[in-house]
Amino acid sequence: MKSSIDEKIALEHQAAKLFMRLYQHKFGVKMQHIWHNEPAKPDVSCYLEQQRLDLEIAHLYGSEAEAMKILGRELKGGTLEALQSLTQFPVAERLLQALDKLIINKAQKSYDSEKVWLVIRNAHPDWHAEELAQTPHLLQIPPKHPFEQIWLVADMTGQAGLMPLYPVALTESLKEKGV
Repeated sequence: MKSSIDEKIALEHQAAKLFMRLYQHKFGVKMQHIWHNEPAKPDVSCYLEQQRLDLEIAHLYGSEAEAMKILGRELKGGTLEALQSLTQFPVAERLLQALDKLIINKAQKSYDSEKVWLVIRNAHPDWHAEELAQTPHLLQIPPKHPFEQIWLVADMTGQAGLMPLYPVALTESLKEKGV
């Protein structure tokens, strides 16, 4: 059985490779050579064209109870109750709260890196590209954070595409271009 650290690293690598493939396809630029970093650095490093780029990887599960369910963990009393209580809240509201919380948590970190992007992969099966596309302008992104850009891979497989979340100017510029 894999350790939780091995599983985390494997998920981060999958997300990074998926992001790189989607970004290359969307913008026609080359991204290559991914490797895992030590904790003082972002999770993964690669090259965007000839420039080093560090990627901090996060997965959007919703709550801890939902993460356990999505990852196939054994669900017991308190976790089942927590999952049941979530059905009382609108899906869109929970999505925005989960994204805000994830970004705020990641924004508090500091990295030994010159250029860091945050890549969030949506792992929640009930949150779809349509809902996710409505969120960038509603996000509570802290004024100080280490990320040059924040991107969202809209689903676990990348079929729903890639969305810019920050900076807002990038998001609006790509919408104007129909990207």
